[in-house]
Amino acid sequence: MESAAIRRAPPLPGLIQLALIALLVLLAALAWAVSGAQMSGMDAGPGTDPGALGYFAITWVVMMAAMMFPSIAPMVMMHVRIQEGRQTGQAAVTAATALFVAGYLVSWLGAGLIGFAIYQLGRAATGDLFAWSKAGPYLAGGIVLAAALYQLTPLKDVCLRHCRSPFTFLIRHWRPGPLGSLRMGIVHGGWCVGCCWALMAALFALGVMSLGWMAFIAALIAAEKLLPWRELANRGIAILLLVLGLGIAFTPASVPGLTIPGSHDAMSSMSSMQGMDGQ
Repeated sequence: MESAAIRRAPPLPGLIQLALIALLVLLAALAWAVSGAQMSGMDAGPGTDPGALGYFAITWVVMMAAMMFPSIAPMVMMHVRIQEGRQTGQAAVTAATALFVAGYLVSWLGAGLIGFAIYQLGRAATGDLFAWSKAGPYLAGGIVLAAALYQLTPLKDVCLRHCRSPFTFLIRHWRPGPLGSLRMGIVHGGWCVGCCWALMAALFALGVMSLGWMAFIAALIAAEKLLPWRELANRGIAILLLVLGLGIAFTPASVPGLTIPGSHDAMSSMSSMQGMDGQ
């Protein structure tokens, strides 16, 4: 019965679809503006210190809103369509959608905290082994190369299909009520993490406080989720990451937009991050 009701949900009117897209783009734009203010002057290049845990957690959630909201528009629109088809009332639809998006961000917050823990544990365990004057370029390049290889794995393909198929995802995972929407958001976020975690690891390698690299990774994510040519986008991104990873490992000075650790700009950023740690 539940599945049949979901299948009969009528299409959203064009104006409502445009309004939803505009709202997500506006929220993403605001998140980009906040990210730019928070991260200004803090890009120390590959291996940038993400700051204290509290600062990183807040910054990370805002970053995920900026990077991900445009690419989840099809999923949000399908969620609203099904909610409205169930005639639950506009206030209930709005609340359910907000909880769905909140659950999505909860999953990405969890992924960010895991990344933060890995960074801190790795730094404590290896000391200065991966300093830029030692093995740092090879580590950063290797992480980007690993992201390129992950693009070609069956797990990546499965996760990407879930992210690109809103109706299929929602009909399989639909749960009624506010908690159901929150749960669906968390589950969808989990599939999205499975799809994009390697790209986010590449962002850590490139400089997690770099607005430019953040925009670059966001563009790759949007391309593979929204473009109609899924395999072409996926393989093209793998090739792009392969070239980028090799460039970072062997000729980092030739990589456009890459802040070289130890440079004047990087040292200024380190001072900024130390100030944030002391707050």
